[in-house]
Amino acid sequence: MVKKDKKFPSELRLDLISKDWVIIATGRSKKPETFKKEKRVVQKESKEDCPFCNIGTQGDPTLIFVNGKRFPFPFKGWKNFPKDWSLVVIPNKYPAFSPYSKLDKKTEGGLYQKMNAVGFHEVVVTRDHKRHMAQFSMREIKEVFSAYQTRFLELKDKRFVNHISIFHNHGQEAGASIAHPHSQIITTPLIDSDLQTALNNSKMYSKKENKCIYCKMNEWEKKSGERVVFENKDFLALCPFASKKAFEVIVSPKEHLAYFENITEEKKETLAEAFKEALGRLYKGLDNPAYNFYLHTAPTDGKNHDYYHWHWTILPATSTSAGFEMGSQMEISTIEPEKAAEYLRKQ
Repeated sequence: MVKKDKKFPSELRLDLISKDWVIIATGRSKKPETFKKEKRVVQKESKEDCPFCNIGTQGDPTLIFVNGKRFPFPFKGWKNFPKDWSLVVIPNKYPAFSPYSKLDKKTEGGLYQKMNAVGFHEVVVTRDHKRHMAQFSMREIKEVFSAYQTRFLELKDKRFVNHISIFHNHGQEAGASIAHPHSQIITTPLIDSDLQTALNNSKMYSKKENKCIYCKMNEWEKKSGERVVFENKDFLALCPFASKKAFEVIVSPKEHLAYFENITEEKKETLAEAFKEALGRLYKGLDNPAYNFYLHTAPTDGKNHDYYHWHWTILPATSTSAGFEMGSQMEISTIEPEKAAEYLRKQ
């Protein structure tokens, strides 16, 4: 008779969207509280040296908000810039993508392909030098989402814009090169492989089951409840079943929605609430961890992507990828998502 193990030391979990296998290393599992005690890297950039505190030194603004309301155009450069501004969108001084008149596709040696990195690269800057989104009010968070939506709508129909990436880096460990809180918007002529994989798998599931895979997962997560961190009438914040990082949180609309840019004012309110809860619990539970968050939404390539389901991913910098993860493309998370969600619910 074979003796039955009480528990395997690790689990392989399949992400239904990316089809990636993720290792949940329960044998190396940490208690939730230990993540809070880990040492953080503190950035010491002063307001005097901060380019965003000296906002007039930057490129001409493309969007300005004053306490939740859009500052009316026309404005030229910084000439009529309001002193009571609360958010501004400016071009990145060191852009990864820049506007060009053509892609100029080329092939090298009949093998390698290259083209111009054509696109727009903007920075969304909130005013306070120290307060970041985990410390914002709901109105302030909604203002950030309004800025994302406004610029998305204004960029989506421009030439060579097939995909718009919106992301936010908080803390040096998460790649924030400037301490002042800010997000970035990058448009590209290409669709990144991660999103393309999600689109392909979502489309296949929709054709086979006549249902959205994200809606199906949300239904189960609501029923199960063990990985849900926060829920309101419009949104779920949860630690996904196949979390790639410890304390990963997905914020997803309950209603099937493919295009973030079409979000209503009412849903921006409830999205702000869900984000405030998710970021606030991470801030308290993990003692202000570095994190990244980013948007996955349907591309702007003119095709019908109604089968897709937009969502935000929040990834705390709870670990550093090493050789195995890089070589195998299999992430290791050192706490079960169920335990992570339970811990965050208590914060």
